[in-house]
Amino acid sequence: MTGLPPRTSVPDAGSGSPGDGVRAESVRAPAGAGEWMPCSDRALQRDDPLAGTAGFGERWLLVEIESGWGRHAFFDSALDPALGARVVARAEEAGIRPLAIRRTRLRAPLRRDQTSWRWALVDCRPGREGIRWGAVDDPAELLTLPLDGSAGEPSEAPIYAVCAHARHDQCCAVRGRPVVEALAAEHPELTWECSHLGGDRFAATMIAFPEGLLYGRVGAEDASRVVERHAEGRVVPELLRGRTCLSTVAQAAEAFARDETGDDRIAAFRPLAEHPHPHGWTVELAHGEDRLTVEVGERLSEPLLSTCAATIARPVREFVPVSVSSA
Repeated sequence: MTGLPPRTSVPDAGSGSPGDGVRAESVRAPAGAGEWMPCSDRALQRDDPLAGTAGFGERWLLVEIESGWGRHAFFDSALDPALGARVVARAEEAGIRPLAIRRTRLRAPLRRDQTSWRWALVDCRPGREGIRWGAVDDPAELLTLPLDGSAGEPSEAPIYAVCAHARHDQCCAVRGRPVVEALAAEHPELTWECSHLGGDRFAATMIAFPEGLLYGRVGAEDASRVVERHAEGRVVPELLRGRTCLSTVAQAAEAFARDETGDDRIAAFRPLAEHPHPHGWTVELAHGEDRLTVEVGERLSEPLLSTCAATIARPVREFVPVSVSSA
């Protein structure tokens, strides 16, 4: 295994990370909320579909920020907020999605006294998958980091990141922290907690790099299964929200094709074309020597509160399978 050696995580006595403000024991309803429920509980109760809900990201910049995180890890942490904003803007201008990472359960002094900042550039695009690790002694050096894939040391080791970003949504702490702690106990060198991945209602959310496989409703035992399957080049279809380098329509088409064929290999399907029409999309997928045609429908959900902080219920788009056929 190549890449930078991992920094040792030292267990803390607390159940949460300093500065996060939400412990994993409970979620409290806001005052006057009546029958209020956490967004992930509501989504589970409604059985909100996972297929096609992974936010887009062909390439990612992971930056180690060990301190506590506010609502936005790059703007509200030990990192200078102006510098954090410039790092985010630079990455996004290059078409790269930024993500903060840190080891779980570090003691508070180690979080406060961070003296180097590890980073990883991840390419999730099919045929180009790769991870390159590096480190800087001054986070300002991130502003001159080459983003073309030429910097850093290549690593064949995967990265498993679980959202435990409590200040963004309390469900991320309540559901995410037990998952990341259990996974870190089994795979300490490969596991990170990360900032918001999107889809608070699907907590715990987890992403497997370099492919950018985003999962939802992950429990501690599920996470171990994701890692085992990933090592075999396979996915856990019932928890997979999608591969972030694909459009949400293609993600949904792949999910429906997996349901139809039972093929759980990561690279089993290759999107060839998407054709929108008044009732949805026709998506063409390569599947080995076959060519599949997947008809993807669309509907709007009933109005819902998609995050714990949401106060206005709004409908969200959901994909539905119509048909899968082979040419």
